[in-house]
Amino acid sequence: MKPQSSILSVMFTALFSLSLAGQNPSGGTNTQASTIIESIIKKTGSPIIPNTVDVIKEGSPETPVTGIVTTMFATMEVLKKAVSMKSNLIIVHEPLYYNHLDDTKQFKNDQVFLEKQRYIREHKLVIWRFHDYIHSMKPDGIELGMIAKLGWKNYAVNGSLDQFRLPETTLKDLAQTLKQKFPRYTFYIVGNQEMKLTNVRLAPGAPGSSYHIELLEKDNVDVLLAGESPQWETYEYARDAVAQGRKKAVIFLGHIASEESGMDYCADWLKSFIKDIPVSFVESGPSYWAF
Repeated sequence: MKPQSSILSVMFTALFSLSLAGQNPSGGTNTQASTIIESIIKKTGSPIIPNTVDVIKEGSPETPVTGIVTTMFATMEVLKKAVSMKSNLIIVHEPLYYNHLDDTKQFKNDQVFLEKQRYIREHKLVIWRFHDYIHSMKPDGIELGMIAKLGWKNYAVNGSLDQFRLPETTLKDLAQTLKQKFPRYTFYIVGNQEMKLTNVRLAPGAPGSSYHIELLEKDNVDVLLAGESPQWETYEYARDAVAQGRKKAVIFLGHIASEESGMDYCADWLKSFIKDIPVSFVESGPSYWAF
């Protein structure tokens, strides 16, 4: 039998170790990726979302996080930037591997996929998708970021995040204003350039043409500011509406331009409760250039 003093010493050590569980050496909160992700989900105020895409796509949940980067897409450029910043938790809004569910079966022998995966694993990065939960925030985090980028807070109708009444302008002037906000992006526009407008609805991302058309049907919508749509759907509906002499127009910003500002907002939001880990927004930018 051990002397009583030894037993007490062991018990004290065990209790002290437990008291340190969940703390890093500097006395902060647990820096494991899984713990940070759980705290982010909790802070959204959303109920648990079944079958969510918001899961770790690559990396170990137990990885101690040295820095956080928020971004739209974890492009190779973004990954390299994160590594240079010594940030190993990459929070993305959209898929990592080229399809909504990040199904990689078709990429088993694909050199682009294999190189990207190798880079992530070699640098022990953790990639977590933050899509469903940030959209479920009240108010929607992505739309909050977009409104801040547009500078339209004072034009919101009854505090809405997607309905705005602007000072009267023309479609052409609105497009020019948007180009100043998003200089790196190319827009696709359906509508009469000289059409005067005041009522704008925002539909970022890709909510589907049914939703686009539902909005365009409304009498109090002059212009739909959209992310993207298959070209045979919303585009053609809007073209026919214009040809019929209806006061309607659509500006397609592109998926990234219509939502990326939300991940900029996300970084600021995370900083409000993650205090001992650096958090930065890194722009992924447009996927293509126009000729």
